[in-house]
Amino acid sequence: MIAAKPRPTAATGPAGHAVLSALKSRPYPAVMGVLNVTPDSFSDGGHFAAPERALAQARRMIAEGADIIDIGAESTRPYGSEPISADEELQRLQPVLPDVVALGVPVSIDSMKSAVVAWALDQGAVIANDVWGLQRDSGMAGLVAERGAPVIIMHNRDSADPAIDIMQDIVEFFAHSLDIAAKAGISPDKIVLDPGIGFGKTPEQSMTALARLGELQSFGLPLLVGASRKRFISTVTPSEPHQRLGGSIAAHLLAAQNGAQIIRAHDVAETVQALRVTAAIRERE
Repeated sequence: MIAAKPRPTAATGPAGHAVLSALKSRPYPAVMGVLNVTPDSFSDGGHFAAPERALAQARRMIAEGADIIDIGAESTRPYGSEPISADEELQRLQPVLPDVVALGVPVSIDSMKSAVVAWALDQGAVIANDVWGLQRDSGMAGLVAERGAPVIIMHNRDSADPAIDIMQDIVEFFAHSLDIAAKAGISPDKIVLDPGIGFGKTPEQSMTALARLGELQSFGLPLLVGASRKRFISTVTPSEPHQRLGGSIAAHLLAAQNGAQIIRAHDVAETVQALRVTAAIRERE
């Protein structure tokens, strides 16, 4: 396993908590910029796998208004992604993540492996983004609790089942994840819920989750939505991932209206503009 000394400036607990606390007073959702350092991402096809390109993209997203940079090194796209080892995931992150942390914007680590999350937190990342909601890696909840880091709990399924009530499935999944979190000692004020648009869902179920997002406010926790460039958009208007900006913004504006406090997006400048303009108009109602 790759090991590295912790960055002396890392302040995982307080820094991550401050990010979530700030959500309460914002007039529009925070924007989390997506940085995939993978060779097989569904949306950017490995464009930022090279460390220098990844760092340049992080700088660009920060300049465009990203509040958080979310770094992932393993593709979790629903079709065609290949699992990788923790060592390989770390090898992809090692040349990039510490330099992105040094840019000064909060960094979240998008990984389902506790060993990878532990390393990233040591390097100064402040949020754990677990696409399996603490239910895949038995060490994840304990790690997050020990470090005092906020965690994003995302709903997921191994495969889509069009016959199920997707909202009931999401609610039951979150209830189980929150039970795991409570038993591990994770404070509720450090938890964000993500319905997992595009993960283990048919396109129709993804749209249902967006339309009924407000129902998840019953958990009393911040909601994150990442509909950026997702496949459901193409079922409405046929398009390739890079052609789905309009659909992504439409979905994210509706998500914000329905209670999302964090929007995870590839196209940061356009998303920030859409959210700010919407908020400015609503101030005049």
